[in-house]
Formats: sequence, structure tokens, C-alpha cells
Amino acid sequence: MASVASPVKRGVPPIRAGKGHSFLLRRLHSLSGIIPIGAFLLEHFISNAFATNGPKAYADQVKFLTGLPFVLILETVGIYIPILYHSFYGFYIWFRGESNVSDYPWAGNFMYAAQRWTGGITFLYIIWHTYTMRFTGIHLLTNSQAAFHKVQVELQNPWAASFYLIGIVAASWHFSYGVFLFCAKWGITVSQTSRKWSARVCLVLALTLITIGWFTMAAFFKPAWRDTPEKLPAQEQPLD
Repeated sequence: MASVASPVKRGVPPIRAGKGHSFLLRRLHSLSGIIPIGAFLLEHFISNAFATNGPKAYADQVKFLTGLPFVLILETVGIYIPILYHSFYGFYIWFRGESNVSDYPWAGNFMYAAQRWTGGITFLYIIWHTYTMRFTGIHLLTNSQAAFHKVQVELQNPWAASFYLIGIVAASWHFSYGVFLFCAKWGITVSQTSRKWSARVCLVLALTLITIGWFTMAAFFKPAWRDTPEKLPAQEQPLD
């Protein structure tokens, strides 16, 4: 008799114990995507959305964030280190795994592949965005009033603007589907019904973040706010 191939089980498998250090590392990887990285992402979207209220509102928000006590320590411990761990371990999982998209063209496999690719794109975007905002041009920690103008100037480059859009979509999708996976893998959503509703909620979350990001970007293109640099104090004039 011809052997019958066993069916591939659908769904998201939970993170199971008994896998040595990989169990703890995978747990930490999954958790870090929600806290602190996911929390920071939501805060970042909200803070940037102050640009829709004009240059002053955006500058005041940047001044508040950069004026927090021990801001460099908070960024290093609460943002940079978790992002590096989550990203590098995510790449490790990606390179050791197989999405089987061509062999098993199911939604789960496509979602797995999309999650890996959006994660890679988001990582590259974070590196570029951090470098351009924090380590090039005017220093925002000491010149918060120039924050709006600095982003505005960067977005005049069509390649930079395109990368912003791609980064917004990739980060929104990666985080939102990550929330769905987190709920499934940690046993929060167990039944198929609960996972269907979780998927719908996460889809709405992704679309909401993308919409907020796009409206925020649009604020930097308003003609009425293009003369911001001339209104800055002399000591805060952006450098050419």
C-alpha cells in the first residue's frame, strides 16, 4: 500500500518547555516584542502624532521626552538592548526555520514569512532612523525646537519619504501580528473562535497604526509649517 503523508497541523503551536535554553530564549523573545518594544512603539506613534498639531506641539513633546531623567540609560536599557536581542534572536529563528510557502501555500506559512520579512525591514529602518535622527545634523537633545524642521527636511528626499512609509507599514504589521502570535503562544487565545477574533483585533490595530503614521507624515508636508526654521531662536537654528 502507498504510504499516506500525515497532514500538517494548522494553527500556531505554543511555546513548550523541555527544549533547554531555547525555551527561555523564545519566551524572552516573545515577551520582549510586547514589553518593552511594543510599548515603546505605541508611545513613539503617539508622540510623533503631536506633529499633526503643529511644530510647537511636536517640539514640546520632543523636549519632554529628551528631558526625562537618565534618558540615555532609559534608552539603552529599555529600548536599544531589547530591540537588539529581539532582532538578532528573530534572525536566528528565521535562518533556522522553514516557512514552506511553496510546499504548503497556507495562510499560516505566508504569515510566518511576512512576519520574518517585516521584522527584517523594521530592523533596518530602526537603524537608519536612529542614525539620522540622533547622530547626524542638529542635536535634538539640546535643540528640541528644531525637531520638526529636521524631520521635515529629511522627508523632502523622496527615497527617505518612501522608506518612512515602508517602515511604518512594516513596523505596524510586525507588531500587530506579533500580538496575535503572543496571545496564541502564551495560551491567552486557545480556541479557534478566540484566535479568529484576536486576528481581527490585530488587523484593526495594524491599520490604525498605519493610518496614524501616514497622517503624521502628512503633517510635515503642510505648506503653512514650512517656514518653521526662521521662527526658531538664534541658538536653535538648524545647521546647513
